[in-house]
Amino acid sequence: MQQDEKAVSNTERAISELRRLVFSGELAAGSDHLESELAERLGMSRTPIREAARTLESQGLLELRARKGVRILSVSPDDMREIYDVLTELESLAAERAAEKGYSEEQLAYLAEAIEDMDRGLELGELEAWARADDRFHSELVRLGGNSRVIAIVAMLADQVRRARTVTLFMRPVPVQSNRDHQGVYEAIMRGDAQAARNLHRTHRQQARDMILNLLERHRLRQL
Repeated sequence: MQQDEKAVSNTERAISELRRLVFSGELAAGSDHLESELAERLGMSRTPIREAARTLESQGLLELRARKGVRILSVSPDDMREIYDVLTELESLAAERAAEKGYSEEQLAYLAEAIEDMDRGLELGELEAWARADDRFHSELVRLGGNSRVIAIVAMLADQVRRARTVTLFMRPVPVQSNRDHQGVYEAIMRGDAQAARNLHRTHRQQARDMILNLLERHRLRQL
C-alpha cells in the first residue's frame, strides 16, 4: 500500500514540477526532452515522469513522441482567444459586482496596493515584478466580485494566461496603459459605478487579448 501511495505521490510531484517548468518557460515551447533527462532534472525515476507526461499531454501542454521523449507544445493563439473571451466576461462581471458591494477604501487596499506595485515595477523597469502585481490585481478583483464559481473558473484558466504572458512579456509595449486601465477600474469600484467598472474592465481585457494574440501569431511565425 505504501509503495502505491509513494508512486502516486511521485507522479503528482512530477506533474506539478513539469507544469511549473512549462509555465515558467524553463521548458520552452517547441523544445524536445528525453524522459531520462527530465527524470534526472527532477531527481526521480522515469516511471512517474512518463505518467506525468501522459497527464500533461491530455491537457495540451506537451506531445509524447515515440522513442523521442516529449515536445513542449507552443501556446495556441486559438486557445488563448477562447480563454480571453471567457476571462473578459467573468472578470467584467466581477468588476461590476464589486462596485455594487459598496466596499470601503480599507477593503480595497489590496487592490490599490497591486496597482502601486505595478507602477513601481514599470518605474524600475522590472517587467516580471509588474507581471506578478498584475496577477494580484486580477485575482483580487475576482475575489471582490464574490462569486465562488467565477473564482474557480478564473483560477483554472490562470496558468494558461501566465504561460502566454511569459512568451510575450518582453515583446509587448511597456504596459503603461494597462496600469491606467486598472486605476480606472479601481476608481469606478470606489465610487460604486458598476456599469463603468464593467465597461472599463471589458475594454481593458479585449485590448489585452488583441495584443497578446497578435504577438503569439508573430512568435509562431518566427518559429516556423
